[in-house]
Parts: sequence; C-alpha cells; structure tokens
Amino acid sequence: MVEHTGQDLSGSRFEGVDLRRARFDDVDLADAWLRNVHLTGAHIRGAWGDEVEIDGSFDTLLVNGEVERLLVNGVDVAPFVEAELDRRDPDRRKLRPTDADGYREAWPVVLRGWAGTVERARRLPPDLLHERVDDEYSFVETLRHLVFATDAWVRRALLGDAAPYDPLDLPHSEMGRVPGVPYDPDARPTLDEVLALREHRMAIVGEVIDRLTDDYLDGQTVVTGPGYPEAGTYDVRRCLRAIVNEERAHRGFAERDLAILESRA
Repeated sequence: MVEHTGQDLSGSRFEGVDLRRARFDDVDLADAWLRNVHLTGAHIRGAWGDEVEIDGSFDTLLVNGEVERLLVNGVDVAPFVEAELDRRDPDRRKLRPTDADGYREAWPVVLRGWAGTVERARRLPPDLLHERVDDEYSFVETLRHLVFATDAWVRRALLGDAAPYDPLDLPHSEMGRVPGVPYDPDARPTLDEVLALREHRMAIVGEVIDRLTDDYLDGQTVVTGPGYPEAGTYDVRRCLRAIVNEERAHRGFAERDLAILESRA
C-alpha cells in the first residue's frame, strides 16, 4: 500500500487507476472532477462543501447530514425531507430554537433524548462502549467530545472560564493540537466517569439557558487567551446553537452505532 501524506497533488490526473479500498483522510477535493467512477460501497463521512454535483445511476444513494438545498433531477427535495423528519419526530422542531424561550423548550428535549440513549448503552457490555463503528467515535468518545464542546462553547466562550477543560475532553481530531487544550485519544474512562462530567456540564448549560434573555442571545461574547474557540468575538447565538446542534447530531450518530453494536453483543 502506497502512503501519500502531506503532499500537494492538486491538479493531478488519475485515469484507469485502481483505488478500491483507498482511504482519504483530511483531504481537499474542492473543484475536483470525478467522471465515470465506480462508487459502490464508498463511504464519505465528515464532508462539507457547497455546489456539489453528482450525476449518474444509483440503485441506492444515502445522504445523511445537514443539507440546506438538495436538488434531485432539478427538484429541491430538502423541504420535503425536513417535513417528513419533523412528522416522524415532533420534538425535532424544538431543536431549532430561535429565541430564549425556544432554548428553554429545546434543552429538556436534549436531556430526555440522551437519558434514553444512555439507558440503551448501559445494556451493552462495557468493552463495546469503547468500540468504534466505521472508525467513528465510540460511545464513550462521543460523550467525551460533548464534554469538550460544552467546555469550549459555554464555559470558555460564554462564561469566560480561563481553564474550562477536563483531561478527558476529546476535541475533534481535525482541530489539531491547540495550546492549553487536552488531547488524549487513548484514554479509556468508564462510562460512569464520563457521565459524571456530562451531568455537570449539562447542568451548567441548563443554568445558562434558564437565565437566557433575547437581548443576551442577540449579543456577542469576547473570548481571550489561548484555547478553543480561538480568541475573538462570537455571537452568543452561535455558541448556543453549536451546543444544541452537537447534542442533536451526536445523539443521532450514537443511536445509529448502538444498533450495530447491539447486533455484535
């Protein structure tokens, strides 16, 4: 297997090349052209972009993620998808808050959802909670990452805590190393250890939301010193939206992967 790491291959041409089972991590494919490519069984995770175009023939094409516009043969189906997802889960609408009262309505939904997910996880053997599915976060890693998200966007960004992080915090790997931010991907804390951190952090978020006003939500917060997010001025709305979005998205991923782990138990 040939390794290509840290190389500039922009503008390269690949023709008649066998790339089956190839792995691309942290790769920039902006403005790339893929023509007459065989994608059966291909997995693309953690992707982002705009004006991405696909044409061809697919028996099944799975799209999971946040999509503002999804045109299928010229028809924007994103509104239909959103409406159907909201119909299946009426609480889903509450996780798109726009004002202070909306956040107070959304947070109990987050708490109830995670309570059920944790209960489901507890029924599995402890070792499986450290097992990754398709190299995504394990269940314990997911909880560690959410502790980090709260420490970053609430304790640091909103509350001004100069040392908000716990040694078990797990930043996203693509963030790179940041001074003052712990990063120990090999740690294997127990579920209860991580849940203790989670409960503490979720209580802090609850307190912030309890006293939230629309004026504060529409304001800005200044972050100083080294850390993540980096020093600068941030909209309060962005910070709280990041928390709700992270909680919702990662619970969805966790539920998806727990179903697979249950089949292995």
